[in-house]
Amino acid sequence: MKTRAKITMLFAFFLVSTMLNAQHFTTGLNFTLGKPQGEFKTNIDRNGYGGSLFFMAHAPNSPLAAGVEVGILNYGHESRSEPFSTTIPDVTVRVNTNNNAVLSSLFLRLQPQNGFIRPYIGGSIGFSYFYTETSIKDEDSQDNEDIASTTNLDDAAFSYGGDFGASVLLYKNKATENSEIPRTFEVLFDFKARYLNSGEAEYLKEGSIRRENGEVTYDVSQSRTEMMTYHFGFLFRF
Repeated sequence: MKTRAKITMLFAFFLVSTMLNAQHFTTGLNFTLGKPQGEFKTNIDRNGYGGSLFFMAHAPNSPLAAGVEVGILNYGHESRSEPFSTTIPDVTVRVNTNNNAVLSSLFLRLQPQNGFIRPYIGGSIGFSYFYTETSIKDEDSQDNEDIASTTNLDDAAFSYGGDFGASVLLYKNKATENSEIPRTFEVLFDFKARYLNSGEAEYLKEGSIRRENGEVTYDVSQSRTEMMTYHFGFLFRF
């Protein structure tokens, strides 16, 4: 536990110091595909789909960058129609159950700040938060708001990993290149692969919630939650 705290503090130190001295920043939005590994794959036996947001600061005159990233993956979904109550069987509602994972991390990256193709490698630490939520919606409503919802199970695990990828320059604003203080704006396409070594957690999957004679039981799985994630999206550097 002490080692984790020291590593987290080290990442946080680099992140804060880089942001305080940064001259350029990058933000982005990615589509994310998650592929469980090991025992996690055996238990879930399906991929996760979602997206992620991140913000990154570039150290001046250096390939070093530091940032924070948050993403969400859905790795299971069930939907069914049920009577609103036993006394009002002629009114039905839509019951949805979703299995989700929130992946949050601090990361360090080595990447050239210029060039058409900018390859990179990096490392990250953070937490993986797994939760299953069941919600009720009005089947005929257009606003798609929940009538009620509950978290069936949630758990979290410490995670760390490494990634590699590349950013490809799509657009560069040259209007300010000759000014005394250059401030360029760039749009890049980004793709990366990340191995996420996440610790042991409890979680539910499709079919884990059983309903018999008006009672609910959970078939809880527990294992390490390793996965490979693949990210594709657009970056905005300024």
